[in-house]
Amino acid sequence: MSTVDDLKRVPLFSDLSEAELARFAEVAREREYPKNSVILFEDDPGDALYIVSGGQVKVVLIGEDGREVILSVLSDGDFFGEMSLIDDEPRSAHVIAMRDSRLLVLRRDDFQQQIQQHPSIALKVLKVMVQRLRRADAKIGGLVLLDVNGRVAKLLLDLSDESGGPKITRRLTHHTIAQMIGSSRETVSRAMRELTERKLIDVTRREITIRDKDGLSSLAGDRA
Repeated sequence: MSTVDDLKRVPLFSDLSEAELARFAEVAREREYPKNSVILFEDDPGDALYIVSGGQVKVVLIGEDGREVILSVLSDGDFFGEMSLIDDEPRSAHVIAMRDSRLLVLRRDDFQQQIQQHPSIALKVLKVMVQRLRRADAKIGGLVLLDVNGRVAKLLLDLSDESGGPKITRRLTHHTIAQMIGSSRETVSRAMRELTERKLIDVTRREITIRDKDGLSSLAGDRA
């Protein structure tokens, strides 16, 4: 698959013509990262935008005791590093490959030059940033107000919304979910088992399927 084909699958570039995509492809650099390798360290200089063209990565904060808090899990078509392109500040978190991953890298100068010609891309970047801020606000509220079942339910609903349907195909272990909601793997395992027994979700090795969205919404505190 060519770089242009990779870019076509990225919502950020969905409005561009073949010729415009080709110009982005000329300045994009492809990099591969094996599973568990660090792509970015917190406080690294912020000099590029990264687009996931294959695999899966996690954005994490790591405490002095080594404990990880996962801020987000990103897969094909997702991007990260956009904040540093705007404010020139260092990276705010680590990014680690959860699977063997292929990324496209656009340097700040190249990206800024292109978005001057295509303002719609800048608007899409801002839209994604606002969505991430809203999710962060909701996550903070959930950590304060919801029990573990509610936090798991809310996370699954958010992930299904991102996938555009009831099936969540991102590979998430119970340990990963625990890191995303601030709990332990054992507690998450119990919560997932209870949600399955209540027929709110189905779980297989490859995916999680939402069976009762209203039931999950009730647990997540959404009474609308």
